[in-house]
Amino acid sequence: MKALTWHGKRDVRFETVPDPTVRDRDDVIVKITTTGLCGSDLHLYEVLGAFLDPGDILGHEPMGIVQEVGPDVDALQPGDRVVVPFNVSCCSCFMCDQGLHSQCETTQVREHGKGASLFGYTKLYGQVPGGQAEYLRVPFGNRLPIRVPDGPSDERFVYLSDVLPTAWQAVDYASVPPGGSVAVLGLGPIGDMSCRIAAHRGAGTVIGIDLVPERLERARRRGYHALDLRECGDGLTDAVRELTDGRGPDAVIDAVGMEAHGSRVAAAAQQMTTLLPDAMAAAMMKRAGVDRLSALYTAIELVRRGGTISLSGVYGGAADPMPLLTMFDKQLTLRMGQANVWRWVEDILPLLTDGDPLGVEEFATHRLPLEEAPAAYKMFQEKGDGAVKVLFNP
Repeated sequence: MKALTWHGKRDVRFETVPDPTVRDRDDVIVKITTTGLCGSDLHLYEVLGAFLDPGDILGHEPMGIVQEVGPDVDALQPGDRVVVPFNVSCCSCFMCDQGLHSQCETTQVREHGKGASLFGYTKLYGQVPGGQAEYLRVPFGNRLPIRVPDGPSDERFVYLSDVLPTAWQAVDYASVPPGGSVAVLGLGPIGDMSCRIAAHRGAGTVIGIDLVPERLERARRRGYHALDLRECGDGLTDAVRELTDGRGPDAVIDAVGMEAHGSRVAAAAQQMTTLLPDAMAAAMMKRAGVDRLSALYTAIELVRRGGTISLSGVYGGAADPMPLLTMFDKQLTLRMGQANVWRWVEDILPLLTDGDPLGVEEFATHRLPLEEAPAAYKMFQEKGDGAVKVLFNP
């Protein structure tokens, strides 16, 4: 089959790899029909190469048609249409029963002290072959795949793999009161969808913050306040307070993470890890603070006293400094973590089958054949051509 594989910093290739096969009795093989490009994939493209091997298959946002099932699979049959969550979770252990599928005890990567394995995402998370491919082996076939109805387009459902549950969890963790206010830092796919979900769930004031014109315009078209970092500069806090009765929003969602702008020292540290031998780079990432934390610091500054910060952007450093004095003084609540996909499926799925209140069918800005993925990665990283969300068709 053909798949997108990693070969080094900014070097991904569309090439022939072995077909996946049923290895365990409850495996299913899915023929991928649509698969997404995620902002987290850019971390592999740029920063986290120390935890990858050449030839690793990327991608964790797939959906498709069941092609083959193992002998113990009775919940699915060939021809069924499914979305594959990015968490590789058994859906039956203690953690999964708590709704914490990202902490699945069956697939935890204990060697590295990490939570559940993820499709297409480094040795730290199991080095499981990903979904930017023609076919994907999916374990736990009776529980993990999300069966979706035939008929509506893939774009109605593909975001159940990651974007929708990640944004839904970000908003849920933000605990925005009815009619309250939320500021969203970063209007990439997760930030954009977080704005939509926050408004759908009853937020009265939704403020999107970014510096990419196309992303700001998308937010404005849906009726949200959109603040341009380039125009606000040091006046961002005042601009947000003007929209929130002078005190700041009830909640701030950081949908940016490690690739925030600012902090030249942290940026240099990130780049240095890509130049070191893998063993040295891996040790540095595991033990040092190498993130650009300007988005998180901004969230702490913006949120009102007694408010909540919801952290959905991925950070990679193990020892990043936190302004604990300010956080304590402002009596903040901070919630974070990988999205627990299956925890939110029952909340989200009705919104995809009964109308389209979140605008998922027009959410993608680019739809490309998978063979064009190497160029799409470059475009997405450079925020070129108005790229916000890219979907591939193998």
